[in-house]
Amino acid sequence: MTQWYYADRQRRQLGPLPATEIARLFHGGEVDAATLVWRDGMAAWQPLGTVRAELGLDEAPPPTLDFRAGPEPVPAVETTPADAIPAVPQVPAHAASGGHAGYTYAAAAATVDADDVVHAGLWRRFAASVLDGFITGIISYALLIPLMLVFGLSMSNLASGGFAETGMSVGFLTLNYAISFGVPALYFAWMHSSSSQASLGKMAVGVKVVRGNGDPVGFGRALLRYVAYLVFAIFTCGVGVLVSGLMVAFTQRKQALHDMLCDTLVVDRYAFTAQPQMQKRGLDTVTVVVLVIFGLLMVLGIIAMVAFIGMLSSMRWH
Repeated sequence: MTQWYYADRQRRQLGPLPATEIARLFHGGEVDAATLVWRDGMAAWQPLGTVRAELGLDEAPPPTLDFRAGPEPVPAVETTPADAIPAVPQVPAHAASGGHAGYTYAAAAATVDADDVVHAGLWRRFAASVLDGFITGIISYALLIPLMLVFGLSMSNLASGGFAETGMSVGFLTLNYAISFGVPALYFAWMHSSSSQASLGKMAVGVKVVRGNGDPVGFGRALLRYVAYLVFAIFTCGVGVLVSGLMVAFTQRKQALHDMLCDTLVVDRYAFTAQPQMQKRGLDTVTVVVLVIFGLLMVLGIIAMVAFIGMLSSMRWH
C-alpha cells in the first residue's frame, strides 16, 4: 500500500498515511488543493491538487464524518528510508527511520523536524549588521550634530574655566553616550519585535529574529538581546564579537552568545510560516553585493593608510 506524507498549515510534516486518510482529510477540509504531499517515487513534493486522480479525490465524497470522535489510529507500516525523501519539506525523523506500533496521526502532528528551518549563517548576518550599522549611524549623527552645535554655541558664551563650562561638557558627553547607545538599542528592539520581526538590514538579506521555538520576540526580549550583545562587545574589548561570530559559523542552530542567552534564533524570512518551501539556503544577492562593497572599501582603506604612512616617513622632521 502506498504511503503518503503531507505538510499542514503550521508547516508540520505528517505521515505516513494511506491514500484513503488523505482523501478523508481533504473532504473534511483539513487539507486543500494547495497542501504539499509526497510519496515514494515522487521526485519532489507536489500540491495535492496535481495528484487528485491518484488519490481518488475526483470520486464522490464519503458520508459526513462525526468529528466528535477522536482520530482513528493509522496501522504501523514500514516507511521509506530518510535518504529517499526530498529535503524541503522533510518527513519527520522518526517516520523516516521506520514505522512502529502505536504510531498515529495525532502523534505525528506534534513532531517538527528541525532540519526544515534554514538558519541565517555568518555572512548573511554580517551583511545585515553592516547595513544596520550604516542606518543607525545616520540616525545617531542626525541627532548628535545639532546637539554639538547647540552645546558649542552655549559654551562659547560662558566664562572660561568656570564650573558651568565643566557642567556643559559633562552634560554633552552624557547625551552623546545616551544617543550613541540608545538609538541602536531602541531601533533593534522596535524592529525585531514588530510584525516584520527584522531590522531593515535583516529584511534586505531575507532573515528575521524569532524565539527558539519559532514564536515572535517581544520588545523586552529584543532589547535584552541587543544589551547582551553590547555588554559582550564592550567588556571584552571586541573579543566577544569575534567569539559570537565563530559561534554563528560553527554551532548547529547558528546562535551567537546573545542569542543563546535570550533564547533567540536568526532564520530565513519564510521559516516558521505556511511556506517553508520558500526558504533559501546560502548567500542571497543583497548579501553578496554588501560583502563585495565592504571588501572593496576595506582594501581602499588599507591602501590609503599605507600611502599616508609612507608619506609621513618620507618627510624630513626638524
